[in-house]
Amino acid sequence: MINKSQINEKADFLIKKSKKTGADNVDVLYVENINIDVGCRLKKIEKLERSESNDLGLRFIKNKKQVIVSSNDLSKKSLEELVYKASKMIDAVPKDPYCSIADKKNIIKKIPNLKIYENKEPTIKSLKEKAVEAEKAGLNVKGITNSEGAEIGWNKSKVHLFNSNGLNVNYQSSGYSIYAVLIAGHGTSMEREYEYSSSVFEKDLTKASLVGKKAGQLAVKKLNPRKISTSKIPVIFSPRVSNSFLRHFSAAINGNSITRGTSFLKKKLNKQIFSNEINITDDPLKKKGLQSKPFDGEGLKTKNIQLVKNGILKSWFLDLSTAMQLKLKSTAHASRGISSPPTPSPTNLYFEPGNVSPKNLIGNIKKGIYVTELMGSSVNLINGDYSRGGSGFLIDKGEIAYPINGITIADNLNEMFKKMILANDLEFKQGLNSPTMLIEGMTVAG
Repeated sequence: MINKSQINEKADFLIKKSKKTGADNVDVLYVENINIDVGCRLKKIEKLERSESNDLGLRFIKNKKQVIVSSNDLSKKSLEELVYKASKMIDAVPKDPYCSIADKKNIIKKIPNLKIYENKEPTIKSLKEKAVEAEKAGLNVKGITNSEGAEIGWNKSKVHLFNSNGLNVNYQSSGYSIYAVLIAGHGTSMEREYEYSSSVFEKDLTKASLVGKKAGQLAVKKLNPRKISTSKIPVIFSPRVSNSFLRHFSAAINGNSITRGTSFLKKKLNKQIFSNEINITDDPLKKKGLQSKPFDGEGLKTKNIQLVKNGILKSWFLDLSTAMQLKLKSTAHASRGISSPPTPSPTNLYFEPGNVSPKNLIGNIKKGIYVTELMGSSVNLINGDYSRGGSGFLIDKGEIAYPINGITIADNLNEMFKKMILANDLEFKQGLNSPTMLIEGMTVAG
């Protein structure tokens, strides 16, 4: 790893060299990563990996054409070759009238403290202990017969972004994640389930034994599933699967989908697409947020944005390119890798919670299903058609009755959004977060 002054020197060299070679605009992305992963199965450590990387990407823009070249060799000779390759490749690519870098007046000036970095590397011993503890707790649950293992990971990253308009900013982030997968039953009657936890700080990570125990309990609850007949009934999605609707929603309001006309929401800006009880927010500035970041992939200051207010779609996810195409301003949602151009993407995206408890949501249903797992994906984001396999539990007279599997759930996202009712149990466990969700009148095939 190299220090900040060395990174600045290398970026400055690349920018000046590129400009001398004919570039109109340049940006440089430098990323350092450290990852540690420890996994065990049947109480024995089976995985112990540590990786360190430092990579640099150069975006070279000339005559409304852009190329991106990258390297993990940061010697002066290698950097000179990087600029040379970019300058020779630029003539071979098609024009992109919308490629650009952030203007000096718009780039972030001050980096806020988002509490997304812990300057403490865990010991291998402590990670091993947590992995074993999680699996052991799961194996101790009555009815658990096997395990697919438990794994814990820790990562630390540093991001530096520069451009030829004077941008020079950086931030660090870190995080933990742990999961366990347990198996209940025997022979052809086995069921598997998982539980996980993620956090920025070690003290905020769910206790390993609780993660394993919950995974075991969930697996046992799925034993002896039944089939159900095809019907049109209310469906409740647990938080671990209801967040998938945020994935579909974010893809549908992505600037790239809108500019290409490939989204079922392409003509819905400032129109009612949910009931007036539904609000959706993306908050890149959330303290301790798992996807928080002070600036986006183009150096613009990020901000909290309400995408849906009282059911009305208020904004798209935009970077500079898609904003220019739509004659709008970037929402500072550019995301990019070392060797890829900026593209819009969400950060800490979530449904704001409703007013009803999950218990009451379930209690008001005479017959329905409670979905805990979704499989496969047949979601057409051009017209909104939705069809996914799943499993969960039958709801009978307001109570969870018995496990079911082999079901297919179908509808159209346009209608599903309008019928959506949210509970009050929102938890921030990952990047996309949702409370328990009810959607009435879905077609469920047994």
